[in-house]
Amino acid sequence: MRRICFPALFCAIGILAGCSGTRTKEPPAESKKEPVPSYFKVDPGTAGVLKGTVRFTGKKPARTRIDMSGDPACAEAHHGIAYDESVVVNPNGTLANAFVYIKSGLEGKTFEVPAAAAVIDQRGCWFRPRVLGIQTGQTLQVTNSDPVTHNIHPLAQINREWNHSQGQGDAPLARKFLKPEVMIRVKCNIHRWMHAFIGVVDNPYFAVTGSDGTFEIRNVPPGDYLIEVWTETLGAQERKITVSPAGEIETAFTFKGE
Repeated sequence: MRRICFPALFCAIGILAGCSGTRTKEPPAESKKEPVPSYFKVDPGTAGVLKGTVRFTGKKPARTRIDMSGDPACAEAHHGIAYDESVVVNPNGTLANAFVYIKSGLEGKTFEVPAAAAVIDQRGCWFRPRVLGIQTGQTLQVTNSDPVTHNIHPLAQINREWNHSQGQGDAPLARKFLKPEVMIRVKCNIHRWMHAFIGVVDNPYFAVTGSDGTFEIRNVPPGDYLIEVWTETLGAQERKITVSPAGEIETAFTFKGE
C-alpha cells in the first residue's frame, strides 16, 4: 500500500487555490494629456510696426503673352489675351508679389495658430493670389471658381508634397503645412501656365506687397531681427533691423532689372 503524504497534498491544494483565487484589479492607467502649448503674447503697449516699400529700377521687363488656346474657357476668361505675372512692376515703379517676413530673431517663441484659413482660389485659370503667406499649422483652403477642372500641386521640399484635382463646383480642399518652408512652388498639372508660391513661416510676421509695392507688419515685439524679401525671379534680399518699444520702423528694398 502506497502512503499518502498529507502535508505535501495540502500544500499543493493551497497553491492551486491561490492561483484560482480572485485577483485585485489594478485601476486603469490615466490617459496622458498633451501639454498645453505656452504661446508668446505680445505686450500691446510695447509692440511696434514694421513697414516699407519694395522698389524696382532698371529696364522694365517685357510682358510675355501666355497661350491659353488649349482651353477655350481659360482663353475666354481673358478675352484671348493673358500675360505672364512672374514679375509685376506697378505703375509707381514698385514690385507686387514680393514676400516679406521676419527670418530670424524670434527663436524660442511659439505663436498661436490663426483660426482663420488662408485661401487660394483658382480663378480665371490663374492661382489667386500668386504669392501667399501662411503660418505653420494654419489651414490652407483651396477653392475653384472656374467652370473647368484644375489641379493644385504644391512641390514642397520640406513639407509633404501633395497633388489634388478639383472640378467645377467641388467642395473646398483643406490642407496644412507643418514646417517652415520659403518658398513652396505650386503648379497645375492641367494648365502649365498656372503657378503660385506659398511662404510657410512659424510666426505671424509676414506680408505680400500689392499694387502699390508696400508692406506693413504690425504687433511686432521689440527686438533685433533679420528680415527677408523674396521675389519670384529677381532673387531675395536680407536686412537687419531693430524694432524699439512702441516704435515704427520704415525700410525700403530695391531690385534691379537687366
